[in-house]
Amino acid sequence: MAGNPLKLGRAATYEDLQALPDHLVGEILDGELYATPRPALPHAHTTTMLTGDLGPFQGPGGKGRGPGGWRILFEPELHFDKEVVVPDVGGWRLERMPVLPSTAYGELIPDWACEVASPSTVHIDRVRKMNLYAREGLRYLWLVDPLARVLEVYRLEEGRWVVVLTSGGDAKVRAEPFEDVELDLALWWPPLAESESGAP
Repeated sequence: MAGNPLKLGRAATYEDLQALPDHLVGEILDGELYATPRPALPHAHTTTMLTGDLGPFQGPGGKGRGPGGWRILFEPELHFDKEVVVPDVGGWRLERMPVLPSTAYGELIPDWACEVASPSTVHIDRVRKMNLYAREGLRYLWLVDPLARVLEVYRLEEGRWVVVLTSGGDAKVRAEPFEDVELDLALWWPPLAESESGAP
């Protein structure tokens, strides 16, 4: 089931998504309902380390707290007309989201989003979600692959994605739109047994 649309014979609705079991994350893309299991531990490790590195950008900043200027949320549910998408991490500049909506989901496209790939979601992330994000005007998108140990940074220009950075391994990078802080990518990657990492 993971990574494939559920066959409903009709356009999916939010009620279909709400009926999914709690252990599944549901999204509606191009009228199709996708259900994927909660992330595996390598995925969770990378997402946790990555979000921690972006901590200096969270909130108003200043007074030794870092540059600030952002509201960064883990797995926000976003609705765009009849489409529902859940990025692994989303970030809004504070001037665009000075306060949080009181609803369970938002309708304001983030300024930045990050998708941490897993074998079951990579096709959705790279095709369905990238197309949706471009259509809605997301400015920056990061794609992170914990097993391949790669970070890709995209910027939207005239409705098309442009690659502005590809890096990985133990590199230290400054990645748009968070160039004020150097990121040590080596800390993002989960320590895996040889059989899990693909090593011979």
